[in-house]
Amino acid sequence: MTPEAALAEIWREAGLPEAALGGITFHGSDPVLPSSFAIGTAAAVSIGAEALAASLMLARRGGPVPEVRVALRDAAIEFRSERYLRVNGAVPPDLWDAIAGLYRTKDGWVRLHTNFPHHRDGVLRLLGCAHEREAVARALAGWEAEIFDREATKAGLAVARLRSFDAWDASPEGTALTRQPLVSLTRVGDAPAMPLLLAARPLAGLRVLDLTRVIAGPVAGRVLAAHGADVLAISAPHLPQMAPLVIDTGRGKLSAFLDLREEKARKTLRELVRSADVFLQSYRPGALDHYGFSAEEVARLRPGLIHATLSAYGFGGPWAGRRGFDSLVQTASGFNQAEAEAAGEATPKPLPAQALDHASGHLLAFGIIAALLRRASEGGLFRVRVSLARTGLWLRSLGRVRDGFACPDPAFSDIADRLEETDSGFGRLTVVRPAAEIPASPLRHDRPAMTLGAHPARWPN
Repeated sequence: MTPEAALAEIWREAGLPEAALGGITFHGSDPVLPSSFAIGTAAAVSIGAEALAASLMLARRGGPVPEVRVALRDAAIEFRSERYLRVNGAVPPDLWDAIAGLYRTKDGWVRLHTNFPHHRDGVLRLLGCAHEREAVARALAGWEAEIFDREATKAGLAVARLRSFDAWDASPEGTALTRQPLVSLTRVGDAPAMPLLLAARPLAGLRVLDLTRVIAGPVAGRVLAAHGADVLAISAPHLPQMAPLVIDTGRGKLSAFLDLREEKARKTLRELVRSADVFLQSYRPGALDHYGFSAEEVARLRPGLIHATLSAYGFGGPWAGRRGFDSLVQTASGFNQAEAEAAGEATPKPLPAQALDHASGHLLAFGIIAALLRRASEGGLFRVRVSLARTGLWLRSLGRVRDGFACPDPAFSDIADRLEETDSGFGRLTVVRPAAEIPASPLRHDRPAMTLGAHPARWPN
């Protein structure tokens, strides 16, 4: 599928004017990364969607007609931004825990995601072995893949059993995804229209509460900040994090600590919600309800609020509440096996980027901007939802790439034209620049990435 056709489908489903589609130009073609999947197309379309929606918003705030340019190669590099991050000229610590990854079992393969300490410790307890890759491999060799997957999931751990596309599609969890839209943008209540004021940047003056971690959700917040929004990331000291991702996705944001186990923190968050435009969260279903921040409750606090949610496996079906990350979704939904078969390899093969994460982040940002556009013209309360697994179905729909593995894998030295340096609370950073070009309002991060909790929990003046 061409980038233009793929974008047109997403755009129409969001209820945005078709005339604006003439304002975007794509350059290049797949393969741009070594893969049998159209990673470059997925990157360019998801990035192009949020950029074109932002350009349309700028036009409605007194700017020129929408104009956006996206190169597939540049978009794919942005999809690997965490790989190219440098802190004071050095490569940051490895993202992956020592025992994370794929393992053979008695009858198949499983993947472990052990980057958070409680997930790591739970796996080791279940297996009864040391925190060593060889010990884990020996332990898993005695398990059947399905039984381990079931027991680990029951224990609240983050794992996945390798499956093919056919097996995934035939499963209840895979079937449930086919009934869900790629970007679910739903008007769920009434509220007055909130007209857009004149501004020099698409999202200037709009406030976003970002309660997300890892890649997809934080990428959505980073995108909104690059278009001019005030993004306030909320975390807490006890929550586990992955330091390089905090740095890479923290560009443009304020960062505050609020421990929602405490009533004082909950009161502060309620006050922030009352003057927010977007509530962005990626906790499992029901996790925030316990603290009084369900979608319904935040809507009562702030009529007209855009409530945006990211999940791993969708919002219906048996896996709606299952823990998941990009690497696990790739394994469970067939990508690792499909890539291995295309490459002629016996070992399951991951995609050359966390493509489900990054695409979902940009698609979520697109849905949020589309909801803001509709709120400005028709009013209403909107809910936006995106899932990694549904994004995977979309990536498959873009088609396979012939001889994709002949494409070189871009090293740090190959992408100098896409890098920039910036100061931060962590030192001097080398980071990937946004791929989308909007001549009337170039994407930029006005606030440096800072350590978590570096700012007070309040909106800027």
